[in-house]
Amino acid sequence: MSLSTHPRAEPAQPTESAEPPRHRTPIALLRNTWRGLTSMRTALVLLFLLALAALPGALLPQRSLNPAKIEQYRLQHPSLAPLLERLGFFEVFASPWFAAIYLLLFISLIGCLGPRTLDYARACRAAPVVTPRNLSRMPHYASGTVDASPGEVLADVWRRLRGWRVAVSPEPDGGHAVSAERGYLREAGNLTFHLALVGLLIAFAVGKLFGYEGQVIVLTDGNQFCNTGILGYDSFQAGTLVDGTSLSPFCVKVDTFDADYLPSGQPADYRAGIGYQVGADLANGPNGPWRPYQLKVNAPLRIVGDRVYLLGHGYAPVFTVTFPDGEVRTATTQWRPADPNTLLSEGATKIDRPGLADEAQRRRNQLAITGLLAPTSSGGTLITSVFPALLRPEVAVDILRGDLGLDDGRGQSIFEVDQRQIASGALTRVARKNLRPGEQLRLDDGTTVRFDRVTQWVSLQISHDPAQQWVLVFAVAVLAGLATSLTIKRRRFWVRLRPADGAGRTAMEIGGLARTDQAGYGEEFFRLRADLLRERKTGGGA
Repeated sequence: MSLSTHPRAEPAQPTESAEPPRHRTPIALLRNTWRGLTSMRTALVLLFLLALAALPGALLPQRSLNPAKIEQYRLQHPSLAPLLERLGFFEVFASPWFAAIYLLLFISLIGCLGPRTLDYARACRAAPVVTPRNLSRMPHYASGTVDASPGEVLADVWRRLRGWRVAVSPEPDGGHAVSAERGYLREAGNLTFHLALVGLLIAFAVGKLFGYEGQVIVLTDGNQFCNTGILGYDSFQAGTLVDGTSLSPFCVKVDTFDADYLPSGQPADYRAGIGYQVGADLANGPNGPWRPYQLKVNAPLRIVGDRVYLLGHGYAPVFTVTFPDGEVRTATTQWRPADPNTLLSEGATKIDRPGLADEAQRRRNQLAITGLLAPTSSGGTLITSVFPALLRPEVAVDILRGDLGLDDGRGQSIFEVDQRQIASGALTRVARKNLRPGEQLRLDDGTTVRFDRVTQWVSLQISHDPAQQWVLVFAVAVLAGLATSLTIKRRRFWVRLRPADGAGRTAMEIGGLARTDQAGYGEEFFRLRADLLRERKTGGGA
């Protein structure tokens, strides 16, 4: 016996070429991150997160809509409100985390739909899949022999598959193989749904960037509002790229307001008779032609790309103040509803006394008429309203005299006086009385305050969204694409024809495959089988 020895192989030493280049690692990371971000699964997860992130905006008060409710929420939840404020839950749709989800979803959909659209375009130009060699392995299969030549059977197959995409190829044994496919619109509907969703996101973004929304209170009896700048609004929310200098020019004049109420006091209908000027009508100013329009809650005025909505209404008492020197001032200021059911209103009508040259003396003699207005007074000493319509108006007023703080440079509400002026003694009450229309009271210095009548005001909202029509178009496209993708089935059908024994006979095999798991293709396949086999079948079967 001989032994042979072989040199032991040394373990291969790693070479520099076996180690992955360091500079490829960030590229691979970016590539894998992009692939994960642009997958349809990621897009669906982001879409779910976007819907989840929008929930706080629907459940919690938002600063852009109602700042007063946020303060009320702070008082009710003193420990939770600061945390929600730091997380941005009171301005969800302007928060960075909501914008991040929005942007990631947009990028994911674009990156996912681009390749899918190209693949679908190539699939639409491609021929149907060739007939498989063994059709008996298909989920749907049948075979038989018919008393007709292969040419006649092929013509019959063409007739029956009208509306399908059909390709015919010759077989080595003299027969033919027919490939047919149908349901291409399913993928088209799927792509339409997702592309329309992207368009919807873009339209919403354009609306937030270039849109604006403002609210303004306008008195009736011919008072006007012109959309010339943000200073005319009581509140204004501008889009990110809107500076308020190029608003759509138009004017609105409120002539009348009428409301119908149920016996319970619940409003049944609001309508305001308005006129509007736009385009060449504005050249003549207030004396130009006014186009009439009946403005209702659900019937906004659409004009030059803007929409004018009727939000609500209230009352404004008219007071006439006659000073001892004979100067007369008539003031009409809107008062806000304190009770939305009966429209019991509260407010403050502020009057600066004219004719006083001394600045300090003028400030000491400013007047404020504050109190409550009942459109339908109960008639008691304590003013209250029993119905929202203007049936028995009455006011309970406190007359305050002194420095209202109108000249100190600080803003103050038109509905109330500055309580700091009362606390400091700069503003004191000099009279209190209940007044009906036509009644008056006299102050200690001879000044008379007369309650003349009550007029009304309407609250209007002006909204500008340049992408509103596109939002509607894309929303309809989303529904159409979803309906198409859910109702149309992608299916394939194959036929193999061979000459059978005996002259003028043809052996036929048919197979079918549904591209999805949806039910319904079995019934269609049975109808095809009945037409192609049973009508002429003389033998065989499946």
